[in-house]
Amino acid sequence: MLSAPYFTHKGTVFPETALYTVDHFNYVENEFQMLDDDVVSVVYPKSGTHWMGEILSLIRQDGDPTWARSVILWDRIPWIENAPTKDIVLNYAPPRFMSSHLPFQLFPKSFLHSKAKIIYTVRNPKDTLVSFYYFSKALKFLKDPGTMQDFLEEFLSGDVAYGSWFDHVKGWLAMKDKPNFFIHTYEELQQDLQGSMERICRFLGKELTSQQIDSVVENASFETMKDNKMSNFTQVVDEYMDHSKGKLMREGKSGSWKKYLTVAQSEQFDRVYKEKMRGVTVTFPWD
Repeated sequence: MLSAPYFTHKGTVFPETALYTVDHFNYVENEFQMLDDDVVSVVYPKSGTHWMGEILSLIRQDGDPTWARSVILWDRIPWIENAPTKDIVLNYAPPRFMSSHLPFQLFPKSFLHSKAKIIYTVRNPKDTLVSFYYFSKALKFLKDPGTMQDFLEEFLSGDVAYGSWFDHVKGWLAMKDKPNFFIHTYEELQQDLQGSMERICRFLGKELTSQQIDSVVENASFETMKDNKMSNFTQVVDEYMDHSKGKLMREGKSGSWKKYLTVAQSEQFDRVYKEKMRGVTVTFPWD
């Protein structure tokens, strides 16, 4: 059962925080106007949101890291659903690069009638679960996750902040055949960051030189981002985050769930995954 400080909006769970208001959600869904040259990175939490934000920041600046090193990430790639960043989004000189955790049904309806581009990043849900669990210990507006088994049960049932991973992925996969929708996995970014950059640039219609691509790859690496105070969440105020209990960039690895989930927990996850993903035709690296 959910307890404070969460609320449900149209079937999706959100934390009770000044970042999220029903009025702003309704504005985003029904009134926010997507522009044809908008680019939105859509990611379920703890699946590569900040990594893709850094990548897009660097691509937008032709590989020049100055912006990424001098402006906080959420001002460079603001979340459209966060009420306090509304003015940043509306005053953003085009092309606007934005982020969102929103499920498809809460995303701006105007997207469907625009040429705005969506980059959807998806990650092995077991790694997402583990990362979400540890991040929940540090982020103060997320409720204490309890034991790993407690959080596993809530994650599988969708009773976590931002709702069900399964519903999020399946909802956005309905767009997979649209020319302005690009799906990419966290695992692909890890295995071949340069090849990933080249594919993303082609999707965006952005031509970068090999030197500019190299700069994006270098400056979007886990180690470089971990040392960039504009990207690593160390600037989040203590009101929102207990930095002694965790950090945004913990391991940044694929497959590390094996260190944290028992065999029984992994098997439980597999059973639910098989049931909930029935009928999905996309094959992921972890399938």
